[in-house]
Amino acid sequence: MEKVRIGIVGTGYIGNVHGQIHSQDPRAEISALYDIVPERAERTARAIGGKVCASRDELMENCDAVLVCAPNKTHPEIASHAVAEGKHVFCEKPFAIGLENARRLLETAEGSNNVFQVGHNRRYAPVYAKLKELVANDTPHSAHIKMNRGELKNPVWTGDTNVTGGFLYETTIHLFDMMRFQFGEIAELVAYGSTHEYPEIDEFSIIFKFKNGFHCTFASSSDASWHFPFERIEVFCHHRTILTEEMERLFDSRGFDHRTQNIDTYACHMLEKYEKWGYLQEDRAFIDSILEGKEPPVTALDGFKSVELVESVYEAIRTGEKIRFE
Repeated sequence: MEKVRIGIVGTGYIGNVHGQIHSQDPRAEISALYDIVPERAERTARAIGGKVCASRDELMENCDAVLVCAPNKTHPEIASHAVAEGKHVFCEKPFAIGLENARRLLETAEGSNNVFQVGHNRRYAPVYAKLKELVANDTPHSAHIKMNRGELKNPVWTGDTNVTGGFLYETTIHLFDMMRFQFGEIAELVAYGSTHEYPEIDEFSIIFKFKNGFHCTFASSSDASWHFPFERIEVFCHHRTILTEEMERLFDSRGFDHRTQNIDTYACHMLEKYEKWGYLQEDRAFIDSILEGKEPPVTALDGFKSVELVESVYEAIRTGEKIRFE
């Protein structure tokens, strides 16, 4: 079996995460690297192999699949280039910045005969896979969700909207996608936001109502300190609470009486980080989709939907109006 030749555009932290995983998959090889800072690509090449390319065009000539791991705002341009060159594409989140860019990229991706997967790694994290299994076997009523950061200072670009597109794109979008994955499509939302520490909206309170009647509150802060857990989903069912603590563990509490309630714990803290956070599984799924000619688990449409949610929250705050989805 011939190996899938992987080209990586952007060899910062996340490019190296995916590169290390693919370099250990016997079905793949790192064949090409490109970064606007050549020294970064050279460091990556020394660690995991691959030809350091002088341009994206050169990279396209030396790979079968492109991993888009460059800054957020560059994703549509790079991903579209890769599709035009007939490559399989793994596009890190966010899918795009802004609805128009997202629509154009969705049209491009859906016009491709190759695999186009979006990097929402948390779908694969064992804690969230377990949550989906439990929710599927019950009737959840509502939830409270939080997705915080401790700061937007490290690395420095996390506070630069010219790079990220805004706080919701950089951090909160992870759990916007997770909501759809766990609970279905959203019917409407109301949102409130304010600005405190950074030159952008950095605090959010949102209420989501889903098409199936489920509803949840969602809080997201950019400067909450790194108090554990910085992300959590609490799901409320019939005399039952299921709650997560980041990608570390899940608790399932059932019963009427607090003295006799049953609490099961699903712990993942001993797993290696790439598996615990779902990176390993999503990269394996990308190669699976290429070799088996099947649709990836996280599609371009999923990527578009997460951008649509981000933009809808910003619009709700800007206009003070409820946003409804058809």
